Amino acid sequence: MQNLPQNVPQSVWQTFWQRMDKFESYACQALLCLFVTLLFIQVILRVAFNYGIPWSEELSRFAFVWFVFLGASYAARLAAHNRVTFHLKMLPTKVRTGIELIADMLWIAFNTLMTTKSIEVIESLMEYKFMSPALDWSMAYLYWIFPISFTLTSIRIIQVNYLKLVKGVEFKDVDDVQVD
Repeated sequence: MQNLPQNVPQSVWQTFWQRMDKFESYACQALLCLFVTLLFIQVILRVAFNYGIPWSEELSRFAFVWFVFLGASYAARLAAHNRVTFHLKMLPTKVRTGIELIADMLWIAFNTLMTTKSIEVIESLMEYKFMSPALDWSMAYLYWIFPISFTLTSIRIIQVNYLKLVKGVEFKDVDDVQVD
């Protein structure tokens, strides 16, 4: 984001990131509603009518996996991932910031490795067709959530660090809860 094209106003980038935030939020909400609704219907049908929909459990599972991985990207945007930071709070701000930046760079390296490896798995699944049992969907398409989410998470980590280090935005600690 530091190397923004000179002819594009900042507001266009802000609009893009706001829309990206909304997309991730709405996608997570829709996936959550989908798998909770499917599981609820499945439980009711099994308990009340001794009948189950064969494909609903599989679709629920896929929706849950997509929800978790898209949610991880969205949590990275909110700087809401769990971290052990109590020992860092004792250090000077610049040292703490440096350590957090190194940790984020390691996180991005891990995400890059996972993106690369997941694309290799997808290529293998495209070559050797593997279909989901109940829905008969190609698993290659379902596995695309892995490179998508790891790439989005890396972008979000860079975005959060840009906002913190360049723009001076302070992110509220999600663990701090004030009880009145």
